[in-house]
Amino acid sequence: MATLLSAEQMKQNSRAPGEVEVSAPTAWPLVLAFGFTLVFAGLLTSASVSVLGAVLALAGCVGWFREVFPHEHEEVVPVVLREVSIATKRRVVERLPVATEQVRAWLPLETYPISAGVKGGLAGSVAMAVLACAYGLLRTGSIWYPINLLGAVVYAPSEVPSAAQFNSFHPIIFFIALILHIVTSILVGLLYGAMLPMFARHPIVLGGLIAPVLWSGLLYSIMNILNPVLGSHIDWVWFMASQFAFGIVAGLVVMRQSRVPTRENLPFVLRVGIEAPGLMPPRENGEKRP
Repeated sequence: MATLLSAEQMKQNSRAPGEVEVSAPTAWPLVLAFGFTLVFAGLLTSASVSVLGAVLALAGCVGWFREVFPHEHEEVVPVVLREVSIATKRRVVERLPVATEQVRAWLPLETYPISAGVKGGLAGSVAMAVLACAYGLLRTGSIWYPINLLGAVVYAPSEVPSAAQFNSFHPIIFFIALILHIVTSILVGLLYGAMLPMFARHPIVLGGLIAPVLWSGLLYSIMNILNPVLGSHIDWVWFMASQFAFGIVAGLVVMRQSRVPTRENLPFVLRVGIEAPGLMPPRENGEKRP
């Protein structure tokens, strides 16, 4: 044991000052990760792919193990000392207003309420409906085409309506499409309002650009599974245009709403509006709260 300690000390003393030992670079972790990837890819393609992945994963495990045991592979690198100087052209440092009783600042300090997102969703639904009806009028000469297309969710795959039925007015289908459009717009607006603190300064970027692209891509990938009848008749160019119209109008409506201070730093009981003695400040006139 003493001999091993002496050898270790001699090795450390022989190293020049200003040098440090680090683990030697190795590619075995990449081989192991690639092997596991092929193992799972073979479950969808071929068993030979999984076998190849298992061989690579085993080789990666053995190779990575030999990098550590029985002796760890290390290399000596020089330590370069550099003086880091931080300079600024500003003469005055800007500071965030933080209350004395708080530990840190909650960012953003102000944001739009969730109700602003719901209002934006309802306004966007009107813009989307106008653009969809314009598309139906230009393509088929009937504003009822997009409405009946939305109401086609009630049809079974074997009951595909004809072109004449798509272009005519059906009271029940109109009522179903109206309910679906309003409910979906409210739910999307609610989600939009919940995500507004992420884009507190530019809400139109989220509503008019990011959300339409993500929402359209999601529906394009799953529409043939959810509703083949609706997916086979959708013009995706006009669909994207209607989504952008929805998002831009929703963003403009949100920007017209007044911001409110963020309330994340308040206790839960105060955020939900529950009377909490000891947490709410007393009234100035000394009256007790009900």
